[in-house]
Amino acid sequence: MLDVNAIRSDPEGIRRMLADRNRDAGALDRFLSADSEWRSLTEENNGLRRIRNEVSATIPKLSGAEKESKIREMREVGDRIGRNDARLAELDAVREDCVLNIPNIPHASVPVGKDSSENVVVYERGEVRKFGFKPREHWEIAEALGIIDFERAVKVAGSGFYCLKGDGARLERALINYFLDMHQDQGYTEVFPPVVVNKAALTGTGQYPNLKDDMYCIEKDGLFLNPTAEVPVTNLLMDEILERDALPIMYTAYLPSFRREVGKHSDTRGIIRVHEFNKVEMVRFVHPDSSYGALEELRGDAEALISGLGLPYRVLLLCTGDMSFSCSKCYDLEIYAPGKGAWLEASSCSNFTDFQARRARIKFRPEPHLKSEFVHTLNGSGLALPRTMAAILENYQNEDGTVTVPEALRGYMRGKDLIG
Repeated sequence: MLDVNAIRSDPEGIRRMLADRNRDAGALDRFLSADSEWRSLTEENNGLRRIRNEVSATIPKLSGAEKESKIREMREVGDRIGRNDARLAELDAVREDCVLNIPNIPHASVPVGKDSSENVVVYERGEVRKFGFKPREHWEIAEALGIIDFERAVKVAGSGFYCLKGDGARLERALINYFLDMHQDQGYTEVFPPVVVNKAALTGTGQYPNLKDDMYCIEKDGLFLNPTAEVPVTNLLMDEILERDALPIMYTAYLPSFRREVGKHSDTRGIIRVHEFNKVEMVRFVHPDSSYGALEELRGDAEALISGLGLPYRVLLLCTGDMSFSCSKCYDLEIYAPGKGAWLEASSCSNFTDFQARRARIKFRPEPHLKSEFVHTLNGSGLALPRTMAAILENYQNEDGTVTVPEALRGYMRGKDLIG
């Protein structure tokens, strides 16, 4: 969340930021109103407490009617302080709710734009394959090879779920291991956190309350299925104060993730947008001075995976209207899928500055004698499996219906070089 003082000092700047991000200013207006009353009552209570302390010190020296009068007067002051404290508690709840619903401030380098049509293509890498036949879409290829089963998955869990079989399941597992091994070589420590998360963890990374309707809730236990491994991994350090020498901390994790995708893209075929998907995540905790340099490194780590698979891709710098709630700057990595004739997002790499750290209370101590400060957090998909799988099937398909296994994965597939 934003520093309250940043909102107070430049409310009109925050209002312009909200407009750039296509967000309503209602939370800002409610905050400013509640905060104004909160500050007024706080000042009043501070004055009343000073008076009570001063007068209370003189009461033992008084006697008779004058003493009784002062005692009654201080009781009235105490009652007024109590009423103000009750109202201050109400205002605190309003202020907290408002701040939790105000997004992060975009970095100066982020282009202003209304939606994804105004994202900026930074560059493209790799060569788009020219086919001597009409390339098919991933779901056609997978069904023909018998490596995916939609109908039986629907029997188990309903629409929006799928079941990988045989070499499809092996290819998925190969990708996960390839990603994790690459990230370990890049300096990340692998972790395997819980799949379920509590509301505090979701609040810490900014998914709650912003995306609460997109998540699966386990109501009886007050838990949620994680919408992305970013949530449990980032919150492993919740409420901690780190030593400066410990930074940067770099974690990678594989987890299944779950999203309801309420009312969205219900007609999408295949595995491009589903309710359950596997993903490997990268998370960094860094010194504030180095976070934007770390973002470029993080993006490079994700790009290395796509390059290693020999897939054509492009890098987008997201505009203000297309960025997620918590990030200050974000790159999307999209792989070209020739069967679909579209670019598929396989990774988002984001710098959250201290936005998540404030919510999750993750700090570091610059020096042993100095006050602790908030770290900066970053995360990136490395990579999301369904779209990477779809891109591999479409880019490596052959005219006879077989699919060539990317060279980087053959060791994980026990030397197999062809799915057919």
